[in-house]
Amino acid sequence: MTAIDRVGIEATERLIRPHIRRTPILSVAAADFGLAAPDALVLKLELLQHAGSFKARGAFANLLGRAVPPVGVAAASGGNHGAALAFAAQRLGVKARIFVPEIASPAKLRQIAAYGADLVVGGARYADALDACETWIARSGALSVHAYDQAETLLGQGTLAAELEAQAPDLDTLLVAVGGGGLIGGIAAWYAGRLRLVAVEPEAAPTLARALEAGQPVDAEAGGIAADSLAPRRVGSLMFPLAQRHVARVVLVADDAIRQAQEALWRGVRIVAEPGGAAAFAALQSGYYRPAPGERVGVVICGGNTTAVDFG
Repeated sequence: MTAIDRVGIEATERLIRPHIRRTPILSVAAADFGLAAPDALVLKLELLQHAGSFKARGAFANLLGRAVPPVGVAAASGGNHGAALAFAAQRLGVKARIFVPEIASPAKLRQIAAYGADLVVGGARYADALDACETWIARSGALSVHAYDQAETLLGQGTLAAELEAQAPDLDTLLVAVGGGGLIGGIAAWYAGRLRLVAVEPEAAPTLARALEAGQPVDAEAGGIAADSLAPRRVGSLMFPLAQRHVARVVLVADDAIRQAQEALWRGVRIVAEPGGAAAFAALQSGYYRPAPGERVGVVICGGNTTAVDFG
């Protein structure tokens, strides 16, 4: 088993660097969003990554770090992982089959198809797509690229933290949205307690909250406005011990707060974030997380695959 730690993330960063974007940060005044504290926020704009989300990091880490058979790769996805894997496969000349549930955003389905992957839509939730994907892998011999419970996936997502620390080395707190936990697991492995890591989940999909309460990954509700990116039913087994050690707190946010965060990001800085991408910001904008005076806070805006804004 590949170690999911700072050394592994550094090696993965060198491996995937030619294929990913170094996404920018944006320092914004809290007052622009009606927030009393802190004075400024740092937004990590990972929605500007290839294929519209952080998932490209883990996708390239898998395709470059593992042996891919001639039949290619397969993955289940709420949409973003599938789009990222399809993009990486297209760039590297690899066949890909992506299984997505019926709740997947039309924007994400169009992306997957545009990148040339074989797209299979079926089932009500991510878990249904995963079952179909695993059946196909067993029959075909394709390489499974798990959206969040694979060492290479976590190492790839951890490269976001390596970038962010170089860009904003003085952060006290970082807010990160959680679905299956690949992103926050990789970030936790990188920082290893050197900042306060706050997980943000929709109230309708409290996967990490339920797992921490139970002391192990368990099934949780899997609904809400961000169900196509933050509702996998349970967190991954690989990220869980990292979360136990290094996640300081889990904050649950309502769907209305996520919608309001999307609107605030658009009004304030013209960022078009999907619901899952805006969830971490929702914790601040709605007051679910209240920073202390002077607290230096970062927020990962992790995805932008949405049709929420009408540019007509």
